[in-house]
Amino acid sequence: MRKLSIFIISIFLLIVLAACGTSAEETEEDVQDTNDTASESSDKESNLPIEVTDASGETITFESIPESAATLSSGDLDILHNLGVEIVGRPTTNVEVPADVEDAPEIGNLHQPNFEKIAEANPEVLIAPLSFERHAANIEEQGTKVVYSNANSIADIQETIEVFGQIFHKEAEAEKINNGITEKTEGIEVDEEDPVRALLVYGTTESSLAALPNSLSGDLLEKAGGENIAQDFELAENFPNYANLSPERIIERNPEVIMLITHGEPETVKEAFEQEMETNAAWFNLDAVKNGNVVILPSDLFGANPGTKIVDALEVMSESLESVR
Repeated sequence: MRKLSIFIISIFLLIVLAACGTSAEETEEDVQDTNDTASESSDKESNLPIEVTDASGETITFESIPESAATLSSGDLDILHNLGVEIVGRPTTNVEVPADVEDAPEIGNLHQPNFEKIAEANPEVLIAPLSFERHAANIEEQGTKVVYSNANSIADIQETIEVFGQIFHKEAEAEKINNGITEKTEGIEVDEEDPVRALLVYGTTESSLAALPNSLSGDLLEKAGGENIAQDFELAENFPNYANLSPERIIERNPEVIMLITHGEPETVKEAFEQEMETNAAWFNLDAVKNGNVVILPSDLFGANPGTKIVDALEVMSESLESVR
């Protein structure tokens, strides 16, 4: 009987000790979680206030980390989404948007912002082009801070990614994205001794311009190993990144490839150009036309800022040039 009592007591003690051990482990885990949360909160607070310089050159100060954003650009939408920022307003665009932001209200686009919808969305941060500056005061009156972005080069897009990372405390995510872009850019093989002569035509069914080296497509052309034959063409009025088409100079420079850039209706634009090239001597005697090297670049990658998909645009540009070598 005494042995049985000792056995029962031993079992009881083992159960108690096991329970205490589990409780201790859980307490230790709770403490660790609390410490991690406190550390993360302390880390965020140590970065405040946040000061960034946007594309306008102005310094913007945030006293706390913004929790929501809206944008008028599909490229900036792509960047914000890839950084994991909450999006409460998105651009009105034909470009496909991520499924999880489809329900976000449309607030207009770069050329036609919808001020009523922007006010309804009431984002803490609105990402806008430099042309939006004249409207900024009205938006900022409601408590929204306007941040300006630019996308005339790969470097511009990477700088935008870095600035967004700073604003929304997503520095690690921004660095990872930029490292991937840099790696892809540096991985493009370029024949500097034999660049492909190219003409970049930004066109609609009504008018056309030549993209210059200081445009995004011009920057991509250079990075991919192309020579922009329009680099010294006369600037187009009100379009600092584009030039007027000069038939005489185009004939003189004789491009090996002509690339067409459109916002929409690419097939309609292509048909209009093909008809022009078949009937106008300024075009049909060019090497690019005679050899069938007229390329329509994807509008989602070249018709507007592609955001983090800039690496895809660079690949398309590189493959287009390689196909005519």
